[in-house]
This record gives sequence, structure tokens and C-alpha cells, in this order.
Amino acid sequence: MKQLKFKYPFLVLVLPALLGACKNEPKTVSEVLKPRKPNIVLIMADDQGWGDLSVHGNSNLSTPHIDALAENGLSFENFYVQPVCSPTRAELLTGRHFGRLGVFATSAGGERMNLGETTLAEVFKKSGYHTAAYGKWHNGMQPPYHPNSRGFDDYYGFTSGHWGNYFSPMLEHNGKIAKGEGFLVDDLATKGLDFISKHRNEPFLLYLPYNTPHSPMQVPDEFWNRFKDRELSSKYHGEETENENFTRAALAMVANIDHNVGRVIQKLKELDLEENTIVIYLSDNGPNGWRYNGNMRGRKGSTDEGGVRSPFFIQWKGTLPGGKKITEIASAIDILPTLANLADIPSQTLKPLDGKDLSVLLRDGESSLEPRSVFNHWNGKTSLRTQDHRLDHLDRLYDMADDRGQTIDISERFPKLTDSLIQLKKDWLAAVIPAQKEDRPFTLGHADHVYTQIPARDGIPHGNIERSNRHPNNTFFTNWKTVKDSITWDIEVLEDGEFEVELYYTCAPENVGVSLQLSHGVHKLVSKITTAHDPPLTGMENDRDPRIESYVKDFKPKVLGSIRLRKGKGPLTLKALELSGKGGIDVRLLMFKRI
Repeated sequence: MKQLKFKYPFLVLVLPALLGACKNEPKTVSEVLKPRKPNIVLIMADDQGWGDLSVHGNSNLSTPHIDALAENGLSFENFYVQPVCSPTRAELLTGRHFGRLGVFATSAGGERMNLGETTLAEVFKKSGYHTAAYGKWHNGMQPPYHPNSRGFDDYYGFTSGHWGNYFSPMLEHNGKIAKGEGFLVDDLATKGLDFISKHRNEPFLLYLPYNTPHSPMQVPDEFWNRFKDRELSSKYHGEETENENFTRAALAMVANIDHNVGRVIQKLKELDLEENTIVIYLSDNGPNGWRYNGNMRGRKGSTDEGGVRSPFFIQWKGTLPGGKKITEIASAIDILPTLANLADIPSQTLKPLDGKDLSVLLRDGESSLEPRSVFNHWNGKTSLRTQDHRLDHLDRLYDMADDRGQTIDISERFPKLTDSLIQLKKDWLAAVIPAQKEDRPFTLGHADHVYTQIPARDGIPHGNIERSNRHPNNTFFTNWKTVKDSITWDIEVLEDGEFEVELYYTCAPENVGVSLQLSHGVHKLVSKITTAHDPPLTGMENDRDPRIESYVKDFKPKVLGSIRLRKGKGPLTLKALELSGKGGIDVRLLMFKRI
């Protein structure tokens, strides 16, 4: 396959060699003439539908910066992701079907990718790239599942599936707790701009997995005010009821994403990097509400077209053609092999890729791939998409050229085709989706990492203790009543060590004095809460539409002391030895620091 080449003027290549002659270690001619590898900026929205862009016919909003990626680059008309967040992210990062990766849920550990997989970041880092991820990770919190363990030099954001506050929230930076600065998407973009500036003279891979328009529906006034009273002209077409206020909030959040995409592109232009940077934009699943989506059936969580069709734009100005539309079906599993080819680096992975190299489709001229099928699976439902048809989870067949909305079942008209696709689906499920879920404790104390978070999300309450919300990702434990109540975590300590333990808690004044014991095996740590901290629930003041997730609190950190942990599996238990008042504490997380 012919590789895409850079278009550097000869003088730009030779001049550094001339200047280098005055330095102690001048570059060789071969080093100077070797083109610099392209930078990569990979931007992914969270719960944005295919129809949430003006380039796709939505008259409710304008997304000029995202639209420009399609105008200046290439747009895939039939690009597919999985119905929910963590499976798509795992496929993007590895080029492999998520069912092979151990991903089976969006929380409680089921979002983690198996160890022994090779990520996009690891492939590029091995080839000399600086790598960073800023945003929602959603593929594992504790090392070695953490982004710093999966090839990213720098990570800032949150690793859970959703967050409870988007305005200066509690986040993390390379495992250490940090406080955000302003609206979260703006903050993540700013971190990305700083990373680009820092590595302007070296190849870099920047992954920006934004957290919006996933709920809670929070967005700055500047954007909300554009939409809060807007009459919606593009509306949901189906029988389900559209929550127009939710739609307005989602569109305001997409407008904010567009603003930040513009900031990224402008920074690349300012630094004269645009023509040496591949920029990709996509979403992780269908829309998180019933709203305009090109009259397709399904939304987030559905394996129908509307739940899995994503925008996919790729721009490399001066190298890839602009304004080209590609109709071949493609998938998130194709991103790793495609980018590796474009950057002329080996896509060496520990396990075989499921994705295809799409670079042959990106050049000028007409090319195509071998016929293929794209599979979508979630919650026991599986559909598949060929170039011309979709077989849904009930084995109904649809002509996608004439019936994108899946309104007419043609399976009886084409029984042989239907039967062949049913068999193809069965074969894929047997090969890719495991019959049983793997039992994997939460890891603690990786030798190469100082910090390990053990959040309430991953714990199990006992007795009166309750989770603050049925959606666990950003919850805390509350309603601690007696000394018989406790919290446990299923833990595997990876290496022996001494750890300082910090508790993030709240405690009513009347409950000050509660004595706590943390234990793992024979090792125990006893400490007492001596300071009251009883802040109110927050988050609702910034919500543009009522949330379904937990509200949050300003949890106070307290060092409990140090504990010796030995390698091995077993429950980590937090209990009260003594209660001085009517109850105990609320618990957000434990932070372990290797000392």
C-alpha cells in the first residue's frame, strides 16, 4: 500500500541542518530529511447523537467548527460505534471488539479492559510520540487499568462513567486528586492546548474524550441562554415523547463542544501545526434522549441505527482531500490501524486486530474495502450492519439505502440473505462474547504507581449503609447507623507495601468522634474522626434539566494513618468500632499512597 507523504518544502527541511552545524550535536542529513510524523488529535463527545450537528441537517443549532472538519477533511456517512460508552472507548483504544476485552458493563469494574491488550497510546508512544488523555476515561480506575498504565504519559479528568458536577469539580491528575478550573469541557480543552504548545516541536497524540452532552445537563450561561427559549424546528420523529428542555440543554452542550473544537483548531493554526496534524471527531454512542437524529430508530443503549451511528470526521489539511464523503461502513475498531498507517508506524499489538485500515479510502480517487459486517451488541441484544442492510436484534432485515429509519421488515422477501446474516451473527457471538463474566477484583498497590483510588462506586454496603444513587459511578455511601454497618471492597493487592490512607468524608457535628477501622487480612488501621464537616448536597443549582444521577458533596480529606498491605486477594473492610452520636459518616473514597 502506498503511504501518504508529507508536503514539506525543501528549504524547511535543510535549514535546521545548517543551523545545527553551530551546535554541539548537529543532526545528520538523514535525520534532517526524515519527515516529522503527524500529530494526532482525537476528540470524542459523550452521548452526542449523529443528528446533533448542523452539518447533519439539525436546524436547531450551528456547529461551524465541527462542520469545518467535514468540509476540510473527510466524513464517513456510515460510521458505527457501540450503544454505550465504555465498549466504544475500549474498541477505539484497542482496535478489537469489546467482548474480547473483558468489558461487559459501564460501572462496578465491568468497564475495565483486560490486561494484556495493546492500546493506541502504547503503539504511538513506542514510536516516539508524547501521549496525553484529558477527560472521561471509563475503562478502569486503579492501575494497571488506569490511563497512565495504558500508554498515556499525562492524564487529567475522571475515570468513572459519569460525573456529578461540571463546574470546578474534584478530578484527578495522574492518579492524584485535583480540582478542576471552571466548566469541565473548557478546562479539558485548555489542558489540551497546553499539551499541544508544550510538544509543538515533537510528535504527539492527544486524546480528548469530553464528558458532554452526557447528563447531568450542565452548561455555562453563555451557551444555555442561546437555547433556553428556542423554538425547536428539528424534532424527534417517533412515537416517544421528546423532552424539549433536555434537548435544549444537550444542544447547548454540543455548542460548547463546538466552541472548544474551534479553540483546538485555532491553536494548531497559531503554532503552524494544522498541516501536520490529523484531527478526528466522533461520538461514543447515540443520543441520550429522544431528539432529532436523522429519522433513525433508536437512541443510546439501542443496537438500532440511531443508537450506534456516529459522526466521524478526519482532517489532515494538505495531505487528505477536503470535502470527501465516504459511504463504506466503518467502525471505531478501525481507528487504531488507520492512524498507525497514516503515521507510517507499525501497528504492533499483542493480539490480532479486528479493525480494518481505512487509509485506502482516504486518498484521492475511488477505492473500496472488501465486503464486511459491523456488529453492535449490548444488554443481550445484537444487530449487524452490512453495506446495504441491517439485521436487528429480532432478526428483522432492513434495506439501509432506502429505509435508514428501519420501518419495513424485508426478511420474508429475502429469506436466504436473512438466514445467512442470522448465522453470521451467531458465529460472531460465539467467537467474541464470553459466556461468563471474568471475576476480577479491584487492584491496589501497583509497584509503578504511587496512588490508588478506591471509590464508593466500587464498594459494597452492608447493614443500613446505602448508596446515594442507584447509578453508582459518582456515588457516595450514606445512612451509617450502627457499629454493625460496614463497607467492603473486593481487592487484590498487587505488591507488598506500606500505604498512607486518606479518607474523603462528611460528618455531622453530633457524630464527631466516630472510631473507624480499616482492615485487609491481618493488617488493620484505626483512626478517629475529630472534625465535623457537613456540607449540603449540591449540583441541582447548575442543572438545566433534572438529573437521574447522584447529587454531590464537598468531601473533606483526612489522613487516617498508614497500613501495611500484603500481596494477595481479600476484602478491604471499613467499619466503625464506636459511634459517639446517632450515626457515622458519609464516604466518597479512600486514597492509598505508597510510602
